[in-house]
Amino acid sequence: MNKDDPFGFNMSVSASKKKNPRGRRGMSGASETSTRVCEKPGCEEAGKYRAPKNPDVLDDYYWFCKEHVREYNLGWNFFDGTTEAEINAQQSKDRVWERSTKPFHKSDEQRAWARLGVDDPHQVLGQNATQNPGKSVTGSTRKLPATERRAIEILEAKDHWTKAEVRKAYKKLIKVLHPDMNGGDRSQEEQLSEVVWAWDQIKASRHFRT
Repeated sequence: MNKDDPFGFNMSVSASKKKNPRGRRGMSGASETSTRVCEKPGCEEAGKYRAPKNPDVLDDYYWFCKEHVREYNLGWNFFDGTTEAEINAQQSKDRVWERSTKPFHKSDEQRAWARLGVDDPHQVLGQNATQNPGKSVTGSTRKLPATERRAIEILEAKDHWTKAEVRKAYKKLIKVLHPDMNGGDRSQEEQLSEVVWAWDQIKASRHFRT
């Protein structure tokens, strides 16, 4: 113990062994501090080697000398008295470390959301929360500037289209939004301005084939 330690603690391994000598085991597996006599009838040797009494109670031991613990271990059978069906069942459990797959059913969290009228928890983030548009069907073929990417979204077009195809989408939107073509309805003029701006971006772009 360090004399300078005001608390009097000694955390060293050697001190722990001196304080609790029980369980100190040599390289051969013998309990060096055991004072037991071998439990084999008629044997007077020191019982320094332990062996489990029962497969169901593996922390209750017999104590034998080296010769008789070897003899006992040769006759030890963990599955003694177990039926073939029980052995197969145990082997099946061991394959998954006794953590079998649970049947698929709603989790407690899902049931909690269901009580609030929400089938999918992500719906709380909005109607688009569970939608992942990813790439287009034919795959994204162009790396576009942010302004052109935004223009494509406004025109409801695809980035792999030609300018002619994007122009068709533009004209389709114009027919719906322009007052001269929708019966004089001016309620969507702001959206119309966005569509015109978007087509200007694509029209001037070098990323789309004509």
